[in-house]
Amino acid sequence: MRSFADGRLPSDDVVVAALRAGDEAMFTALLDTWSRGMLWLARAHVSTNDSAEEVVQDTWLAVIRGIEGFKGRSSVKTWVYRILVNTARRRGVRENRTVPWSSAFGQEKQAVDHSCFQGAGDPSPGHWKDCPTAWPTPESEVLAAEVRGRIAAALAELPIRQRTVITLRDVEGCTSQEVCEILEISAANQRVLLHRARATVRERLEDYFGAARRPA
Repeated sequence: MRSFADGRLPSDDVVVAALRAGDEAMFTALLDTWSRGMLWLARAHVSTNDSAEEVVQDTWLAVIRGIEGFKGRSSVKTWVYRILVNTARRRGVRENRTVPWSSAFGQEKQAVDHSCFQGAGDPSPGHWKDCPTAWPTPESEVLAAEVRGRIAAALAELPIRQRTVITLRDVEGCTSQEVCEILEISAANQRVLLHRARATVRERLEDYFGAARRPA
């Protein structure tokens, strides 16, 4: 069996060919690389961790069943994550935890004033006008673990669309284009949702980092 010990996946062409050939090593590599992030994303739409795990399992089953029909119009990762989001949304609606994505636009509370961002006539529309103050870097594993816990709690408080976008961008490392393709939203919507999510998370953590900066 093939080994992917370095954690890097080959090109999409190789991945697709291997999956179509029933390559277990390739499938295991994808599971190891993407499943944790998929759980995070699924959990944004459903009510329990068990439900999120079922969404991920259903997604992988759909990938196996649908790989022969994959057309390569997007990356494999984008395709898989789109299946995940659609599966999670359907499950979430059944659980009465969320509203459908298409009906939710325009109903979300603004988390940060638009004046904080550059406008259409500025050099970088949608980006911060002034960069927020940098947070200190955690200097110990204990502090790092505490920070991760606080960030996770802050993410859990976000509206579902913001949480989905920030998870894809800042946790999974997807590009803005990939997020737009996965969620089928415009670049402008993706940019606004991401900025609002980041601003809200930053606001939730300001007190914590303010205390960390003060001398004991």
